Amino acid sequence: MGAIDDLPPLREVIRRHALSARKSLGQNFLLDLNLTARIARAAAPLDEATIVEIGPGPGGLTRALLALGARRVIAIEHDERAIPALQDISARYPGRLEIVHGDAMTFDPRPLLSGERAKIVANLPYNIATQLLINWLTIEPWPPWYEMMVLMFQREVGERIVAREDEEAYGRLGVLANWRCETKILFDIAPSAFVPPPKVTSSVVRLIPRAEPLPCDRKLLEQVAAAAFGQRRKMLRQSLKSLGVDPARLAQAAGVDATRRAETIPIPGFVAMARELADIRSET
Repeated sequence: MGAIDDLPPLREVIRRHALSARKSLGQNFLLDLNLTARIARAAAPLDEATIVEIGPGPGGLTRALLALGARRVIAIEHDERAIPALQDISARYPGRLEIVHGDAMTFDPRPLLSGERAKIVANLPYNIATQLLINWLTIEPWPPWYEMMVLMFQREVGERIVAREDEEAYGRLGVLANWRCETKILFDIAPSAFVPPPKVTSSVVRLIPRAEPLPCDRKLLEQVAAAAFGQRRKMLRQSLKSLGVDPARLAQAAGVDATRRAETIPIPGFVAMARELADIRSET
């Protein structure tokens, strides 16, 4: 694949704006525009799409999204050093790039969306990636303001997101993510593609919100999963005691024996336990 636009190569952009990656900001710049284009295409169709991008840095993914047809990109960047580089991209694509200098952990893009749904596409800063995802997965009401997320994580985190029962990486994050979304690891990216290279392989993960997740109280589901996986080597009859109710009743509601361990329980089982917990607490 040739150049995606007529802007300077990313290495030149980094030199021009002195954009050395900062570990404190979780920065690892992806400079291969072929790879940024592959990430952008994973969010297809891009025509007429509004994209929310987190931590664009020198703008490699931003450029790919715009070059491949995104109607509008809202780029949220915490590092003020990157703003001039993004402004150069904005000048190349007039009216299509909106730069927000802010903290993605607290910034709410909904006022900028005017009720339309968007896609979140980002090479997330590693140090806040999991918490950002949890923030997006716990939005109320559901379905959320986004119709798709295409996000890059450390491979280990990506495996936790897509994991299901009886898989080693299955835990609280997998329960929450797969209850509310359809999840899939699309492809991996080697450390050598980044500057500086991280110590681990990265994975691009796609999450598509379910219009109607299995009904239960989200907070109670999180409580049940937290209790069950908090002592993952122990049986449910022991780990669920921290909820202050009879573990056997919760296990029975899920149709499983209380001697089972959390990692063997499918998501519908956790949902059933959360609903039973709601019933028990309503009785008191």
